[in-house]
Amino acid sequence: MYIKRELSSDLTTFKNLRQNVKNRNKSSHRYVATVGIGGNLGDVKRRFSHLLAYFKRDTRVELLKISLILQNPPFGFVEQSDFFNSIVVLKTTMQPVRFLDYLMRVEKRFSRKRSFKDAPRTLDLDIIFFDNRVVKLPKLQIPHPKYKERESVKIPLMDIYR
Repeated sequence: MYIKRELSSDLTTFKNLRQNVKNRNKSSHRYVATVGIGGNLGDVKRRFSHLLAYFKRDTRVELLKISLILQNPPFGFVEQSDFFNSIVVLKTTMQPVRFLDYLMRVEKRFSRKRSFKDAPRTLDLDIIFFDNRVVKLPKLQIPHPKYKERESVKIPLMDIYR
């Protein structure tokens, strides 16, 4: 069950009342990663629920926090459906590049196909922050270079850190 709230004509939030995070006993995971999740193909909210269940079962990560879901218009390629976006905070033992590879495998598991930049997708996972690290590699930049410009990141982040 979701509580729906319209922020503007373009932005709507959904808060899942049944979503909760039960912290495991002290884990050996040492790094905290903030990950943006998004998608606009199929039943995205249901896919997000399945993704959270996947993270809860996966011993390589520990799910710490989940934000509300934001429905917002696409950017870049605009001839597509609205996106649903959220933020999760995970703990992991993986280093940033290995964690990115892990997230890309999770995207594939949830039927992500990469056709062109900003294309419609079932699931998109982006590392927004990884501890307090700054990473500048061809395949990975942390913090995410455009997070400050995107309401699809800023609004869910505000929900987590309020």
